[in-house]
Amino acid sequence: MPYAAHTWDPDRYLTYADERGRPFVDLLARVRADAPSTVVDLGCGPGNLTTLLAARWPGADVLGLDSSPEMIGKARELAGIRFQVADLREWRPAPGSVDVLVSNATLQWVPGHLELLPRLVQAVAPGGWLAFQVPGNFDEPSHTIRTELAAQEPYAAHLSGVAVPGSHDPAVYLDALAGLGCAVDAWETTYLHVLTGPDPVFTWVSGTGARPTLQALPDDLRADFEAEYKRRLAAAYPEREHGVVLPFRRIFVVGQAPE
Repeated sequence: MPYAAHTWDPDRYLTYADERGRPFVDLLARVRADAPSTVVDLGCGPGNLTTLLAARWPGADVLGLDSSPEMIGKARELAGIRFQVADLREWRPAPGSVDVLVSNATLQWVPGHLELLPRLVQAVAPGGWLAFQVPGNFDEPSHTIRTELAAQEPYAAHLSGVAVPGSHDPAVYLDALAGLGCAVDAWETTYLHVLTGPDPVFTWVSGTGARPTLQALPDDLRADFEAEYKRRLAAAYPEREHGVVLPFRRIFVVGQAPE
C-alpha cells in the first residue's frame, strides 16, 4: 500500500474486495512455484489476499508487509499469518532469502519504483519468483478528472505535492527485469467492472487513488471538491441498466530469478 503522510481506511478499500482481488488471483496463476519455504506479500493491505498465498502454499512461512498501521491492524484480525508494518523502500531482507515475493497494487505509489527492482530481485532465491501488478489506467477519467480539479483554485493551493500513483507499460518492466537476468512474463488486462450503488466510481477511487487528495483538503473545501468530482464521474461513467461500467487496465509482471 501507499507510502505518504496520509492514512488508509481498510473498510472503504474492501468495498469492492472481489473486483480488487481478481488481478491478484490472475497474477498468482502465473507463479509456478511448487513448495516455497518463504513467501512475502509486499503491500499486503488488509491481508485478505495474503490469505490466498497461505492457502496455496500451506507449508510456507507467509509474511505480509505494509506501511499503513491501519491496514496492518485490520490484517492482524486474520489468524495464522504474520503481518508487520514496514516501508518497502526501506525493507532489507537477506539476499536470496525469499522464494516468492509478491506485490499487488503497491509499486505505483512509489516514485521511481523501477530503481527498487534490482534490490527486490536480489532478495529472491535463485530460481525463485518476483510477481507484481500495478494499475495502468491513469489516463482514464477516474484519474484525469481528479487531476483537472486538483489544478484549480481554491484546491490547488492545498494539493501541491500530494501523492498520486503512476506506473509503466509492460515492456518497460520486462526490459528492466530481463536486464537483471530474470525470465519474464509481462502482460496487461483491461477488466470491465460492473459497479452498483450510489456514486460507485467515486466510492472506488476515494478508497485508493484519490484518497490522498481528499485527505489533503480542508473540511470546508473537501465537500465541494467531492460534489464536483462525483458530478463529473457520473457524466464520464453513466449508469446503465446493469450498473456502472468501470474499465480498469492492469499491468502484470512475473519474473523468475536466475539459478
